[in-house]
This record gives sequence, structure tokens and C-alpha cells, in this order.
Amino acid sequence: MSSISELACTYACLILHDDHIPINAERIGTLIKASNLKMESYWASLFVKLCQKVNVDELVMNVGAGATTTSNNAAAPPPTTDDDASIAPSAHDKKKEEIKEESDDEAMFSLFD
Repeated sequence: MSSISELACTYACLILHDDHIPINAERIGTLIKASNLKMESYWASLFVKLCQKVNVDELVMNVGAGATTTSNNAAAPPPTTDDDASIAPSAHDKKKEEIKEESDDEAMFSLFD
């Protein structure tokens, strides 16, 4: 039942936002009650807190683009050293090897021999 509650709250928040109505727990509850659905009472307050922290327009416009953050604390890959480069071949080197192997296989077999 929680997934139905989450989905109902999501749609309620989107409806309120689209109509430029401030999102609060009471309005979410009213919309869900009008749709003849039942939900646990805590879902509405969780979605209200979420909508206060996140720009809903930005969230809607970036659906599927990954999570948005309010700060630039994205994890960066660790810096590489010369030792790291000598240990693991790069993806570019691997691709060259694969291409070379394919051309060797083709030279050994011909349809018109």
C-alpha cells in the first residue's frame, strides 16, 4: 500500500504545483481523499518537506537525468598517478586490441578460398 500512497502523493504535489497552489499536508490529503484512495498520514508531511527542499519545476524538467542536489558535493573520481596508468590498460588500449584480434581472425578465414 505504501507505493500507492507514494504515487498518490506525487500526483497530488504535481497537481498543486501545476495550479500554483502552495503544497501542504492538508491539501495533499484533500486531493487523495477526493480520489477515493487511502494513505498513511505521514506520507503527506514527507512530501511537503521534499517539495520545500527541492525546486519542483527543476525536478519535473530533469526526470530521468539522475538525482539533483542542492550542493556541489558530487564525488569525484580519485586522481590517477603514473603508477596507476602502468597497471591497468585504458579502455582505448583495450579497444585497439579487440580490433586487432578481429582483423587477425578475418585474415585466417575467407569465403572464397
